[in-house]
Amino acid sequence: METFIDLRSDTVTQPTPEMLQAIISAQVGDDCSREDPTVNRLEAMAASRLGKEAGLLVPSGTMGNLVSVLAHTHRGDEVIMESECHIYYYEVGSISAVAGVIPRLVKGNHGVLDPDDLKKAIRGEDIHYPTPTLIAVENTHNRGGGTVTSVEQSRAICDVAKDRGLSTHLDGARIFNAAVALGVDARELAQPFDSVMFCLSKGLSAPVGSVVVGSREFIERARKYRKMLGGGMRQAGIIAAAGIVALETMVDRLEEDHINARYLGEGLAEISGIQVELETVQTNMVYFDVGELGFDSVSFLKELEMRKVRASLRPPTGVRMVTHRHISRENISYVLEVVEEIAKSRSVC
Repeated sequence: METFIDLRSDTVTQPTPEMLQAIISAQVGDDCSREDPTVNRLEAMAASRLGKEAGLLVPSGTMGNLVSVLAHTHRGDEVIMESECHIYYYEVGSISAVAGVIPRLVKGNHGVLDPDDLKKAIRGEDIHYPTPTLIAVENTHNRGGGTVTSVEQSRAICDVAKDRGLSTHLDGARIFNAAVALGVDARELAQPFDSVMFCLSKGLSAPVGSVVVGSREFIERARKYRKMLGGGMRQAGIIAAAGIVALETMVDRLEEDHINARYLGEGLAEISGIQVELETVQTNMVYFDVGELGFDSVSFLKELEMRKVRASLRPPTGVRMVTHRHISRENISYVLEVVEEIAKSRSVC
């Protein structure tokens, strides 16, 4: 099999040897009957780690966000969220198609919501309007460039919601990246929100799974919706075992990914024809634009692929690269050489 430097996403990470051993030796039971001891341990660990009462293992972040929206809302309600957040942009319209709620979009600053804009977006009671019941926040924000919402910003957003009687949900797929970048405990970022979802299968390197945390009452509602959506699993301890190792061993090393992303971003910014917004390179993502070179996203990715580098596209001329534990400083240096070679070849033409 050919070896590529794969910067498409941190979802490509492989489980560590310790995770694989934990999977082999995991104690398992029927999780639908709450009899899987390893799942129970992971859920309790996740809840404690984020300062909540209870947790729920789900197969994916998308399902985690969906069961959370379902548990917070009723059909016909309005959910306020940032205009390019993952729930709106990448989850197949599930909150409308399945939960029956209406998204109300608010433009953020590189994905970070302004509390004053939220106040303006929350409309008063009117027979013509859907009822706003939930504010959803994404931290880190994918399409914002991997940008972080600070503890203070998070509290201000949740204060707006509380004042207006709305619930809050945090799509914290990469909450530990945000916490590491800010130098705070993840529970500080989670604290003001009623519910939080985070992924085990991205930078934390577990093979599959996400966890939703919140109050016991909320998790009971979410558990029933998980079953409705087909997410009730049997001997799920083989998934949870890797997740436990991920939480115990993989959080602190995320800083290395952030350092490599910064190195990549600063290197790309020095290449003529490549446009990078370095202010957004805050965690493990680097977005850049190749339009000045005369490329669109697809054709540029083909050039990278021929040189054993993979990235993801953001059409029409944007490219995203994501660092993770399989990407070394040497890999980044090679990628920078490749991009510079492509840029120079285009300028010669």
